[in-house]
Amino acid sequence: MPVAIITGASKGLGRALGAALAERGWDLVLDARTGEVLEETAAALSAYGTRVRALPGDVTDAGHRAGLVTAARELGGLDLLVNNASALGAEPLVRLEALTLEGLRHALEVNVVAALGLIQEALPLLRASRAGTVIDISSDAAAEAYETWGGYGASKAALDHLSAVLGEEEPGLRVWAVDPGDMGTDLYTAAVPDDDDPRPAPASVVPAFIGLLDERPASGRYGASALSALPAGR
Repeated sequence: MPVAIITGASKGLGRALGAALAERGWDLVLDARTGEVLEETAAALSAYGTRVRALPGDVTDAGHRAGLVTAARELGGLDLLVNNASALGAEPLVRLEALTLEGLRHALEVNVVAALGLIQEALPLLRASRAGTVIDISSDAAAEAYETWGGYGASKAALDHLSAVLGEEEPGLRVWAVDPGDMGTDLYTAAVPDDDDPRPAPASVVPAFIGLLDERPASGRYGASALSALPAGR
Protein backbone atom coordinates (compact mmCIF):
# COMPACT_ATOMS: atom_id res chain seq x y z
CA MET A 1 0.00 0.00 0.00
CA PRO A 2 1.21 3.58 -0.62
CA VAL A 3 2.21 5.54 2.47
CA ALA A 4 1.66 9.24 3.25
CA ILE A 5 2.86 11.55 6.00
CA ILE A 6 0.43 14.40 6.70
CA THR A 7 1.31 17.15 9.18
CA GLY A 8 -1.39 19.15 10.90
CA ALA A 9 -3.63 16.14 10.39
CA SER A 10 -5.92 16.13 13.43
CA LYS A 11 -8.50 18.54 11.98
CA GLY A 12 -9.43 20.57 8.91
CA LEU A 13 -7.78 19.92 5.56
CA GLY A 14 -5.23 17.48 6.98
CA ARG A 15 -7.90 15.20 8.44
CA ALA A 16 -10.13 15.47 5.36
CA LEU A 17 -7.23 14.58 3.05
CA GLY A 18 -6.23 11.72 5.34
CA ALA A 19 -9.77 10.31 5.21
CA ALA A 20 -9.80 10.43 1.41
CA LEU A 21 -6.43 8.68 1.18
CA ALA A 22 -7.40 6.05 3.75
CA GLU A 23 -10.57 5.37 1.78
CA ARG A 24 -8.35 4.68 -1.24
CA GLY A 25 -6.16 2.25 0.71
CA TRP A 26 -3.26 4.49 1.74
CA ASP A 27 -1.42 3.84 4.99
CA LEU A 28 -0.92 7.03 6.98
CA VAL A 29 1.47 8.69 9.40
CA LEU A 30 -0.31 11.60 11.05
CA ASP A 31 1.14 14.53 12.98
CA ALA A 32 -0.44 17.20 15.16
CA ARG A 33 0.46 18.95 18.40
CA THR A 34 -2.69 17.93 20.33
CA GLY A 35 -2.39 14.25 21.13
CA GLU A 36 -5.97 13.60 22.23
CA VAL A 37 -7.53 15.06 19.08
CA LEU A 38 -4.94 13.34 16.89
CA GLU A 39 -5.70 9.95 18.48
CA GLU A 40 -9.42 10.45 17.83
CA THR A 41 -8.68 11.26 14.19
CA ALA A 42 -6.39 8.25 13.84
CA ALA A 43 -9.07 5.95 15.28
CA ALA A 44 -11.65 7.32 12.85
CA LEU A 45 -9.36 6.89 9.82
CA SER A 46 -8.33 3.39 10.91
CA ALA A 47 -11.95 2.40 10.36
CA TYR A 48 -11.17 2.37 6.61
CA GLY A 49 -9.01 -0.69 7.27
CA THR A 50 -5.61 0.87 6.61
CA ARG A 51 -2.68 1.23 8.98
CA VAL A 52 -2.55 4.59 10.73
CA ARG A 53 0.24 5.83 12.97
CA ALA A 54 -0.44 8.93 15.06
CA LEU A 55 2.59 10.82 16.39
CA PRO A 56 1.76 13.90 18.47
CA GLY A 57 4.47 16.52 18.43
CA ASP A 58 5.73 19.79 17.01
CA VAL A 59 7.14 19.88 13.47
CA THR A 60 9.77 22.38 14.61
CA ASP A 61 11.33 19.55 16.67
CA ALA A 62 13.93 17.71 14.58
CA GLY A 63 13.52 14.57 16.67
CA HIS A 64 9.77 14.56 15.99
CA ARG A 65 10.35 14.97 12.25
CA ALA A 66 12.74 12.02 12.31
CA GLY A 67 10.11 10.00 14.16
CA LEU A 68 7.53 10.69 11.45
CA VAL A 69 9.86 9.40 8.75
CA THR A 70 10.82 6.38 10.84
CA ALA A 71 7.13 5.51 11.22
CA ALA A 72 6.69 5.72 7.44
CA ARG A 73 9.73 3.50 6.91
CA GLU A 74 8.19 0.94 9.27
CA LEU A 75 5.03 0.98 7.14
CA GLY A 76 7.09 0.15 4.07
CA GLY A 77 8.35 3.49 2.70
CA LEU A 78 7.00 6.90 1.77
CA ASP A 79 5.15 7.97 -1.37
CA LEU A 80 3.60 11.28 -0.32
CA LEU A 81 4.60 14.02 2.13
CA VAL A 82 2.01 16.71 2.84
CA ASN A 83 3.37 19.77 4.68
CA ASN A 84 0.06 21.08 6.01
CA ALA A 85 0.99 22.26 9.53
CA SER A 86 0.98 26.07 9.58
CA ALA A 87 1.41 29.00 11.97
CA LEU A 88 0.01 32.51 11.55
CA GLY A 89 2.61 34.47 13.50
CA ALA A 90 -0.12 36.41 15.32
CA GLU A 91 -3.64 35.42 16.36
CA PRO A 92 -5.66 37.29 15.30
CA LEU A 93 -3.60 38.68 12.46
CA VAL A 94 -2.24 42.22 12.83
CA ARG A 95 -0.79 44.87 10.56
CA LEU A 96 2.95 44.66 9.93
CA GLU A 97 3.61 47.63 12.22
CA ALA A 98 2.33 45.50 15.13
CA LEU A 99 3.67 42.09 14.09
CA THR A 100 6.29 41.01 16.59
CA LEU A 101 9.53 39.76 15.15
CA GLU A 102 9.16 36.68 17.30
CA GLY A 103 5.77 36.03 15.69
CA LEU A 104 7.28 36.34 12.22
CA ARG A 105 10.13 34.02 13.21
CA HIS A 106 7.62 31.45 14.46
CA ALA A 107 5.64 31.56 11.20
CA LEU A 108 8.86 31.10 9.21
CA GLU A 109 10.04 28.32 11.54
CA VAL A 110 6.81 26.30 11.18
CA ASN A 111 5.84 27.11 7.60
CA VAL A 112 9.28 27.07 5.95
CA VAL A 113 12.14 25.76 8.11
CA ALA A 114 10.25 22.78 9.56
CA ALA A 115 8.76 21.95 6.14
CA LEU A 116 12.23 21.86 4.58
CA GLY A 117 13.57 19.85 7.52
CA LEU A 118 10.90 17.21 7.02
CA ILE A 119 11.50 17.15 3.27
CA GLN A 120 15.23 16.62 3.86
CA GLU A 121 14.50 13.81 6.32
CA ALA A 122 12.06 12.17 3.90
CA LEU A 123 13.97 12.55 0.62
CA PRO A 124 15.68 9.13 0.62
CA LEU A 125 12.30 7.36 0.97
CA LEU A 126 10.58 9.65 -1.54
CA ARG A 127 13.33 9.06 -4.11
CA ALA A 128 12.94 5.31 -3.62
CA SER A 129 9.20 5.50 -4.36
CA ARG A 130 7.91 4.99 -7.90
CA ALA A 131 5.73 8.09 -7.43
CA GLY A 132 7.41 10.19 -4.74
CA THR A 133 5.42 13.36 -4.15
CA VAL A 134 5.62 16.45 -1.94
CA ILE A 135 2.59 18.69 -1.42
CA ASP A 136 3.29 21.98 0.38
CA ILE A 137 0.08 23.71 1.42
CA SER A 138 0.27 27.35 0.37
CA SER A 139 -2.16 30.26 0.39
CA ASP A 140 -3.40 33.03 -1.86
CA ALA A 141 -1.75 35.32 0.72
CA ALA A 142 1.58 34.11 -0.73
CA ALA A 143 0.80 35.80 -4.04
CA GLU A 144 -1.63 38.61 -3.16
CA ALA A 145 -1.22 41.49 -0.68
CA TYR A 146 -3.96 41.44 1.94
CA GLU A 147 -3.91 43.80 4.91
CA THR A 148 -2.75 41.99 8.10
CA TRP A 149 -1.68 38.85 6.20
CA GLY A 150 1.90 40.10 5.61
CA GLY A 151 3.84 37.80 7.95
CA TYR A 152 1.89 34.67 7.11
CA GLY A 153 1.88 35.51 3.40
CA ALA A 154 5.64 36.08 3.41
CA SER A 155 6.23 32.68 4.97
CA LYS A 156 3.98 30.97 2.42
CA ALA A 157 5.69 32.84 -0.42
CA ALA A 158 8.99 31.46 0.86
CA LEU A 159 7.47 27.98 0.95
CA ASP A 160 6.27 28.44 -2.65
CA HIS A 161 9.79 29.31 -3.80
CA LEU A 162 11.35 26.48 -1.85
CA SER A 163 8.87 24.10 -3.53
CA ALA A 164 9.68 25.47 -6.98
CA VAL A 165 13.42 24.99 -6.48
CA LEU A 166 12.92 21.52 -5.05
CA GLY A 167 10.93 20.61 -8.16
CA GLU A 168 13.91 21.64 -10.31
CA GLU A 169 16.43 19.84 -8.13
CA GLU A 170 14.39 16.62 -7.84
CA PRO A 171 13.02 15.89 -11.33
CA GLY A 172 12.15 12.34 -10.28
CA LEU A 173 9.59 13.66 -7.79
CA ARG A 174 6.41 15.66 -8.10
CA VAL A 175 6.56 18.79 -5.94
CA TRP A 176 3.41 20.88 -5.78
CA ALA A 177 2.76 24.04 -3.78
CA VAL A 178 -1.02 24.07 -3.54
CA ASP A 179 -3.22 27.05 -2.65
CA PRO A 180 -6.55 25.37 -1.86
CA GLY A 181 -8.51 28.65 -1.65
CA ASP A 182 -10.68 29.88 1.20
CA MET A 183 -11.79 27.24 3.68
CA GLY A 184 -13.56 27.24 7.00
CA THR A 185 -10.74 26.07 9.26
CA ASP A 186 -9.59 26.72 12.81
CA LEU A 187 -6.60 28.55 11.31
CA TYR A 188 -8.84 30.99 9.46
CA THR A 189 -10.99 31.53 12.55
CA ALA A 190 -7.88 32.25 14.60
CA ALA A 191 -6.65 34.66 11.91
CA VAL A 192 -9.87 36.62 11.51
CA PRO A 193 -12.19 35.79 14.42
CA ASP A 194 -14.68 38.56 13.58
CA ASP A 195 -15.32 37.31 10.04
CA ASP A 196 -18.64 35.46 10.15
CA ASP A 197 -18.94 34.88 6.40
CA PRO A 198 -19.34 31.15 5.72
CA ARG A 199 -16.51 29.44 3.88
CA PRO A 200 -16.29 26.04 2.15
CA ALA A 201 -15.56 23.00 4.28
CA PRO A 202 -12.04 21.59 3.86
CA ALA A 203 -13.49 18.34 2.52
CA SER A 204 -14.84 20.25 -0.48
CA VAL A 205 -11.32 20.73 -1.93
CA VAL A 206 -10.08 17.21 -1.28
CA PRO A 207 -11.31 15.79 -4.63
CA ALA A 208 -9.02 18.30 -6.35
CA PHE A 209 -6.04 17.00 -4.34
CA ILE A 210 -6.93 13.44 -5.29
CA GLY A 211 -7.18 14.65 -8.90
CA LEU A 212 -3.62 15.95 -8.62
CA LEU A 213 -2.41 12.57 -7.39
CA ASP A 214 -4.29 10.80 -10.18
CA GLU A 215 -3.20 13.10 -13.02
CA ARG A 216 0.33 13.84 -11.71
CA PRO A 217 0.85 17.12 -13.59
CA ALA A 218 4.29 18.76 -13.66
CA SER A 219 5.79 20.10 -10.47
CA GLY A 220 4.74 23.68 -9.78
CA ARG A 221 2.30 25.93 -7.97
CA TYR A 222 -1.39 25.14 -8.27
CA GLY A 223 -3.97 27.66 -7.11
CA ALA A 224 -7.66 27.12 -6.58
CA SER A 225 -8.54 27.88 -10.23
CA ALA A 226 -5.91 25.44 -11.55
CA LEU A 227 -7.15 22.79 -9.15
CA SER A 228 -10.72 23.22 -10.34
CA ALA A 229 -9.55 22.60 -13.94
CA LEU A 230 -8.23 19.16 -13.01
CA PRO A 231 -10.50 16.12 -13.12
CA ALA A 232 -11.76 15.51 -9.61
CA GLY A 233 -10.45 12.37 -7.97
CA ARG A 234 -12.79 9.46 -7.73
